[in-house]
Amino acid sequence: MSRTEAGSNAGRVSVAVHAEPAVAAPPSVEELQAAVATRRARTGVIGLGYVGLPLLVSLAEAGFEAVGIDIDREKVERLGRGESCVADVADESIRTLIADGRLRATADFSLLRDLDAICICVPTPLSKTRDPDLSHVGAAVQEVARCLRPGQLVVLESTTWPGTVERFVRPRFEAGGLRAGRDFFLAFSPERLDPGNRDWATRSIPRIVGGVDPDSTRLATTLYEQVVETVVPVSSTRVAETVKLIENTFRSVNIALANEFALICRSLDVDVWEVVDAAATKPFGFMSFQPGPGLGGHCIPVDPHYLAWGARQNGFESRFIELAADINSNMPEYVARRVAEVLDTRSRVVDGARIHLAGVAYKAGVSDIRESPALEVARLLAERGAAVSYSDPFVPEAETDGVRLPHVPLEEALDAGVDCVVVTTGHAGVDYGAIVERAPLVLDTRNALAGVTAGNVFRI
Repeated sequence: MSRTEAGSNAGRVSVAVHAEPAVAAPPSVEELQAAVATRRARTGVIGLGYVGLPLLVSLAEAGFEAVGIDIDREKVERLGRGESCVADVADESIRTLIADGRLRATADFSLLRDLDAICICVPTPLSKTRDPDLSHVGAAVQEVARCLRPGQLVVLESTTWPGTVERFVRPRFEAGGLRAGRDFFLAFSPERLDPGNRDWATRSIPRIVGGVDPDSTRLATTLYEQVVETVVPVSSTRVAETVKLIENTFRSVNIALANEFALICRSLDVDVWEVVDAAATKPFGFMSFQPGPGLGGHCIPVDPHYLAWGARQNGFESRFIELAADINSNMPEYVARRVAEVLDTRSRVVDGARIHLAGVAYKAGVSDIRESPALEVARLLAERGAAVSYSDPFVPEAETDGVRLPHVPLEEALDAGVDCVVVTTGHAGVDYGAIVERAPLVLDTRNALAGVTAGNVFRI
């Protein structure tokens, strides 16, 4: 060694070089699909309402580790105690799955990074101007984006306007540098639950799945194939988003036709329900839709507005959809007018009348009062001076326009004396015979009194 070399090495301390710990590569598409197909993937659901909780339970029952995440800590605590917050999910199912270590509920969104597949099932209501309100979706997407890592599958289930996944969700996920279809996978699968329907549940209702790319579609299809009997892949998220909207717009338009037919039949002195039932005997070319006091629930009053809004963004005015929405939204006003007409047969007026609503849930057999037309009927009648009460075996508390509606059991209301009972929800198990026998006047908006010809019974 030369003197120069020796001098240059003088005073040097030998330092051991340690290699950086190896970082596990994210799973490939094939590996993630295999984990999903064998139910080794860790799954999670954001939003534990009427859509999210049944899905969470179905995932856990299929053998997945299933984590439910919700901002409502009270709901999370109830689920932790084995108490269901959805009528279609039994407490026993929750308790069994928790005991087996398959299901847990939490408010900790940081757990998202540990999951392989995440389903977003949060509400998508309308704003006061009847435009889409994506605030809940935006909040959920923000939480996922904070924890998003390579190799995850994210599926949006919340009903929304066509293009939401591509234009609203995807950019927020990709802002951190990851790319959909390469680093993570993104799809849309619209929920199709029918609360209170015992014939069709999560497993038996076919699922539509559309991804942002073929791999995303394939992975999401594999996920839902584990919990649903039939999965129908479509070409894109936009198609999947539109499928849900046309399904419920179809129902909205046909219910509007039935409601308008009810008004026409009233002018002709014809029983609209007898007409519909007779027409339904035709084995082709006719589908039976029932008139009523208006639209309610989580989907039908809302989804057509999402479709119409999306159409307007592309310069198209959906006149047919708007007309149907107008007819349906005016039905509570028509019912209020019919109450006035019914009272007038006994020389009574709405102002000061005691009116009892039989049912305030938006449909029979459920406790859901979202967008319930019965509440709007109550508001309109109270606005005109009526003393309005209600009974409903599924709904112990309700309010309209910020004012609590008095809940009075049917027997008590009939004992106390009412001027008119309005059947606004056709729940089974209600003593309609007592209503006909003891109420001076009855207005049936649901055909709950089919075949009854008593002189005190009127129909819409």
